[in-house]
Amino acid sequence: MNVGIKGFGAYAPSKVIDNAYFESFLDTSDEWISKMTGIKERRWAADDEDTSDMAYEASVKAIEDAGIQAEDIDMIMVATSTGDYPFPTVANMLQERLGTKKVATMDQLAACSGFMYAMINAKQFIQSGDYHNILVVGADKLSKITDLSDRSTAVLFGDGAGAAVIGEVSEGHGILSYELGSDGSGGKYLYQDQETHKIVMNGREVFKFAVRIMGEASTKAVEKAGLTADDIDMFVPHQANIRIMESARLRLGIPEEKMSVSVDQFGNTSAASIPLSIAQELENGKIQDGDTLVLVGFGGSLTWGAITLKWGK
Repeated sequence: MNVGIKGFGAYAPSKVIDNAYFESFLDTSDEWISKMTGIKERRWAADDEDTSDMAYEASVKAIEDAGIQAEDIDMIMVATSTGDYPFPTVANMLQERLGTKKVATMDQLAACSGFMYAMINAKQFIQSGDYHNILVVGADKLSKITDLSDRSTAVLFGDGAGAAVIGEVSEGHGILSYELGSDGSGGKYLYQDQETHKIVMNGREVFKFAVRIMGEASTKAVEKAGLTADDIDMFVPHQANIRIMESARLRLGIPEEKMSVSVDQFGNTSAASIPLSIAQELENGKIQDGDTLVLVGFGGSLTWGAITLKWGK
């Protein structure tokens, strides 16, 4: 059975925060932020706009793109680190709001790798034969857990959501291979503080880890698919930092024009990062039916995931 993306959608809030915003209260500048991270602006959700709201907007688009009804969804998985509540889960809230049947729901916590983890979990459920249309969402409102007094992290994060309907696709399409992993010993380098509930990051250690693991995981996923770098049409890395992304691209041996870059517009949106990039390339006509994509992410705890995917229904 070939399992892949049957429908796709994404959502970004309308509020744009450019780099100049931070110059008024932090010792930083647009020039420094742009040079060090590649970020020019990011989107922040309104105070009354929650993670579940963004997830809903992306989900409606994905279901419509799949050509199905909400009643056809038989499981919902949401990758997020910023659920509206500890419980109910965002997935549970989506079930009611979308009007699906009383299907299984769960949130997936793997930070910025969450969308990869959720996609692969969905793949296994589909291949079991018990499920047919699983809604996978990556959504995060990082603005609510960003420490705006921390110069090293305040400028990095944005909000957004992306969704995919995962199910059986035609011969030759779908998920070809994947690579998942984690290193719990690195959790101390990127975590959410229990008292302040804000993101804490050791930038130097996370950078070293990310540079290594993004390239390694991507290479393994491509090799597992029996492919080489020359077979890749689009490389879609987690949009954390342009220097990390460039390093991963070079390690994999992908030309610059084949790497998706949306970090300049959205910043680091965690589990929404890769789907927002896919949406951008679809809108620009740079992803076509039959194209081979490599998706790769890394995140807090520390986690990582890479997928080789043949685009198309």
